[in-house]
Amino acid sequence: MTLRPLLAAALLTLGACAYPYTPPSLPPVTAPASPAPSPAAHAGAAAPTARAPVPTPVTILVSIDGFRPDYLARGVTPRLSALAAGGVSAAMRPSFPSKTFPNHWTLVTGLVPDRHGIVANRMEDKARPGETFTMATDDPFWWNAAEPLWVTAERAGMPTATMFWPGSNVAWGGMRDPARPHERAGVRPRDWQQYNEAVSDRQRVEAVVDWLRRPPEARPRFVTLYFDEVDTAGHDYGPTDQRTLASVAAVDASVGRLVDGLAALGQSANLVIVSDHGMAPIAPERRIAIESIVPATDARVVESGPYATFAPLPGRDAAVAQALLRPHPHMACWRKEALPARFRYGRNARVPAFLCLAEDGAAGGWILARNATDEATHRGAHGYDNDSPDMRALFIANGPSFAAGERLPTFDNTDVAPLLRDLLGLPAGVGLDGDVAPFRRVLRR
Repeated sequence: MTLRPLLAAALLTLGACAYPYTPPSLPPVTAPASPAPSPAAHAGAAAPTARAPVPTPVTILVSIDGFRPDYLARGVTPRLSALAAGGVSAAMRPSFPSKTFPNHWTLVTGLVPDRHGIVANRMEDKARPGETFTMATDDPFWWNAAEPLWVTAERAGMPTATMFWPGSNVAWGGMRDPARPHERAGVRPRDWQQYNEAVSDRQRVEAVVDWLRRPPEARPRFVTLYFDEVDTAGHDYGPTDQRTLASVAAVDASVGRLVDGLAALGQSANLVIVSDHGMAPIAPERRIAIESIVPATDARVVESGPYATFAPLPGRDAAVAQALLRPHPHMACWRKEALPARFRYGRNARVPAFLCLAEDGAAGGWILARNATDEATHRGAHGYDNDSPDMRALFIANGPSFAAGERLPTFDNTDVAPLLRDLLGLPAGVGLDGDVAPFRRVLRR
């Protein structure tokens, strides 16, 4: 799920983006060695003009929400495919639950959602009775359990800038006073933008390029950039529809615009391009009405879709357990403490008492809907088992720090934050759930 619905589908024909194209190479980290001095130089001739120093590489983390790795094989991604062929690529495993906000926070903290606290797109906390976290929530209370990478970099004296990354508008580490409109204390990126779906992809890219035009002392060292339309189209039309592929082509062109802008500036960059999750096809007939299993008089449904979570009402825990913890076609249910260990999920107090997970397979996924008509118009969804092939996420890395033409085995997205720390020269981090190990053989030192 994107931050907000897209205003309009991309009006781009597939043929217009399918022609072969070789993007300009990003500048190397260091300038070529200067030639040996000529005899004339020793005889008092004027010294040759010194070469301008090549800018220090910037690290740019790009998220294309809902981008399946196999979209690269659809013939509409000349720029992304060129970056993958000239760098490092993989099909990455998202964290559970395979939702937008939990995985975006994992990518910049190196922790699974159960540990960093953003356990769902929609959640509750007993410390805030009557309040519900949604994707518009920017109160630091919900985010403060894990430090994001831009805060770590800012503390180390590195300027950072974020374009719409979920959580980057939060004054991390601060607290909100209910009597005042603003937070007390807290750290944000040096530059950040409040999410607005009306800001076009072109405007987003141009803002990033403008940040990098600054003089070296003010230029950001770490930048994030977020695109949402591939996920929106995937939900609306499904992952195989031509309209979804049109949105894939449009984002590919935007990534190309970023690469061209970097080349025009002579700015060296390590690009790390990811998605938060994949997308599974769904159909209206593959729906399970939750209310027919657990009535509203027994439990409150906190979240629904490919998985559903339930908070029993007072005195109704046994009734909810009896209704859910028995065999059901096309779904499995657990108490939170009995979830499969491989999910690494269920210990956080924000995870509701019961969770049911719908089936996903080659024929498409099932949906746990609140009622018979909820989400009936959608043709794509995510939130399934994070090890499902449909949930695989994109990973491409290209730049002076990466080898060319390398394909990695599937790895967990908790490894991305340690990689970014390594690229930025930050400490490795203590107690993270990921490691830089999957990338050691493809990193150039």
